[in-house]
Amino acid sequence: MSAPVPVVLAGARGHGRWHVANLRRLERAGLVRVAGLCELTPLTEDEYGGELPDQSTDFGALLDATGAEAAVICTPIPTHTDLTLTAARRGVHLLLEKPPAPSYAEFRRMADGVAAAGVACQIGFQSLGSHAVPAIRELIAEGAIGEVTGIGGAGAWVRDEAYFRRSPWAGRRRLDDGTDVVDGALTNPLAHAVATALALGGVTRDQDVSTIETELRRANDIEADDTSCVRVTATTGLRITVAATLCAEHAGEPYVLVHGTRGRITFWYKQDRVLLQRAGHGPEETDHGRTDLLENLVAHLRTGTGLLVEPDDTGAFMRVVEAIRRAPDPATLPETAVRRIDAERRRVVPGVDALVADAARTLSLFSELGAPWAAEEVRAR
Repeated sequence: MSAPVPVVLAGARGHGRWHVANLRRLERAGLVRVAGLCELTPLTEDEYGGELPDQSTDFGALLDATGAEAAVICTPIPTHTDLTLTAARRGVHLLLEKPPAPSYAEFRRMADGVAAAGVACQIGFQSLGSHAVPAIRELIAEGAIGEVTGIGGAGAWVRDEAYFRRSPWAGRRRLDDGTDVVDGALTNPLAHAVATALALGGVTRDQDVSTIETELRRANDIEADDTSCVRVTATTGLRITVAATLCAEHAGEPYVLVHGTRGRITFWYKQDRVLLQRAGHGPEETDHGRTDLLENLVAHLRTGTGLLVEPDDTGAFMRVVEAIRRAPDPATLPETAVRRIDAERRRVVPGVDALVADAARTLSLFSELGAPWAAEEVRAR
């Protein structure tokens, strides 16, 4: 059996706690060795759940001291590129959390630097590790739903006001010094809906995108958007519309909907669940497994297995991030369109759950669906 891959984790709090648990799982399986943690506020043994590895606030020094072969980066979005390049210059391979960067320029700086260094880099869109993705592609290829006419994505989530205060960069479009963040509904919490819809449409690289239309709104007292939709038109003419809100009436499972001339496929990507509906057949539902992206990176390093989500595979997603970054600041929804639930300390946009679903079903933008608060304004990039 190959020696475990020594791994350093940068960012062990917040979402980083998930990576801590996953690293410890893979350590028990003998696939990795947790060599170090880079965290501004060091973890205690109780928080880590056992004897702590080396800890430091200096990422580069920690990589040098531990001899790490790979690193997981789960830090604030604006830090992704510099930390990735810090590792790449040392020959350290990477799992980089999504979104990979806050702008297309930063993404290219990161991706080009990784390529020049010759290291492996996996982007953390976990939904693209689902075995449902190749299964759906096979259904499409064999004509199960006829010709694909479009792809929709829908995410109706509930987030309280504290969510937007979870960190200094939460809910921001840019920091006070002008540094881009772009922490909006489509670019961070529901970014998987966008990336998965693009991937199922075969629109993964930046050159696959023709135009992007955005409608960005906010109900919360933030800079970024919390209720938004985007429509991507591919160079092939395929349209992909994704709608998302963090102000849902009821929390729902996000999904991607593949429309065909003779049926449709619904993919609940967090559950790895697929529903095939087609003419002349009863509905067929299947559950699928998932390959962990860090496990895939380890297999790549040890046996040459292909990476599932390389940087250039997220170029189209980063075109969406760039379009949202360059769009005017999200419009504040009128008071009449927002209801505050004091007991839950959150804001709701009545009717938005159905609106998000209708956008995915019809490939329409909010303004085209007649939402009373959606101005007739589409930003195309």
